[in-house]
Order: sequence, then structure tokens, then C-alpha cells
Amino acid sequence: MSEAPHLLVEENGAVIVCTLNRPEKLNALTGQTMRLFEEALHKFRDTAELKVMLIRATGRFFCAGADLRDKTGEPEAPANTATAIREKHRLRLHGMHRIYDEMEHIEKPIVVAHQGTCVGGGLELSLSCDFRLAAKSASYAFPEGKFGVLPASNGVSRLTRYVGPHWARYLIMANKPADADRAYTMGLVHEVYPDETFDADAMEFCEHLAKQNSEQMGAAKVAIEMAHELGRDQARHVERMANSALMLNPDYLAMMEKYVSNIGSKGKS
Repeated sequence: MSEAPHLLVEENGAVIVCTLNRPEKLNALTGQTMRLFEEALHKFRDTAELKVMLIRATGRFFCAGADLRDKTGEPEAPANTATAIREKHRLRLHGMHRIYDEMEHIEKPIVVAHQGTCVGGGLELSLSCDFRLAAKSASYAFPEGKFGVLPASNGVSRLTRYVGPHWARYLIMANKPADADRAYTMGLVHEVYPDETFDADAMEFCEHLAKQNSEQMGAAKVAIEMAHELGRDQARHVERMANSALMLNPDYLAMMEKYVSNIGSKGKS
């Protein structure tokens, strides 16, 4: 009997849904998982009708991190110098860095929904998503500290940008877990939903995103990322540059004409 696919992919209207599907292995990430996910990511990127990607999981864990026993596609010789280890993080690990970069660069929203425990590599993948949603029973941790190392595939860089050094120290240096409510307080997740309605709430959130203007959504994703890296004055230039294109969009012009017309009609009544 063949093993079930490590990732299930389906389309729900304008939403492409990727489901981690190794509940018996706590959805640990494998080479197969990442290969199937990258294929789905490219389909999402290249298909105009798909507006939102939702990443979710089956079972009691969202993801327990990378499957350390899975060596598919990895070199047989272990990395035994500091340079080799750095290059392994950058180029190997089933292409995680390349995939995470692409997630951040695609000008469409990516949502991750944590129904349960999310740790290590699963949390690092989630940090490249635009929106993180938590069920009440979700929890978060970086167990790498127990082994005397750092989470080095988004774990320090992205986490610190989102929650600041104050909470990054708590998760990484103190090696303390966070439940869903504390993750919300940190700014790690955007919403916490009841377990009983979580799947429906997450899909409703995605469907709301799918209704937004695609051009505005893409420009906002790029502009927000750039503005975060720049000083206030340069960030204002980013705003103006983005709007100089958006305000020539026929959809915007038509909506503004209708809006102004409606105001005029009300003023005459």
C-alpha cells in the first residue's frame, strides 16, 4: 500500500488550498512536501484566477518542523565546516530558502492556518506567509535552542521583524513556548478563532481577501515590505510611486467616478 501524498492540493474557487498530510508524523516537512508545495506555489503565482493561497494541516499538529530522517535530494557527505553549513542552509534543506523567498515575492496573499502545535521549520515556513491565523488550541515554539543552535531559515530574521527583539528573545533565547493568545499579543498571529469554527473562519478570511482588488493587493505587499526597510521620507516615495500606477487603473477610475456621482446625487436630493 503506497503512502498518501505528503501534501494535498485543491482549488476552492479563487483559493488554492495546500494541506500538510502526514498527521502520523506530525506533518514533519520532507523533500516530497516541499516539492509538491513549490509546484502548487508556482501554479498559484501563474494562474490569474487564483487570488489567495491557504496553507493548513490535518491532525493534532500543524507541523513539527523538518523531518530529520528524510535525506532525499541531500548530499551524502555531511556538512562539516562552518562554510558548508551556511551553504547548506542557503542551497539545500529541500529548497526551503528558495521557496520562502518566492512566497514573499509573489504579489498575492498567502494565508497559513494553525489548527494545532506549530514549531521549528513549520513556524519558519509560516513566517513567510502574509497572514497567520490560529485556532485557540494552537501553540508555537522554536525547539532548536534545546540542541544549542538557532532556527536559521526565517526563525531569527523574520521573527524579529514581526514580533521585535523583546519577544524574539522569549521564543529563541529563553526557549519558551507561546499559546495562541500570547502569540496574538506578540503580533505573531493576526487572529485567534475558536477551535469549533476554525476551518470555516479561515476560509471566510481567505474569501474576503479574494474579493479585494488584485492590483492594490500586489502593490501593497511590495510597498509594505519596502517601507519597512526604509526611513520615513523614502517610504513616502514608495507610497507615491505605488499610487501613481494604481490611480491610472481603469477599475479605480470607474469606482471613483461612480462614488463622486453618488455623492452628487445625494447632495441634490
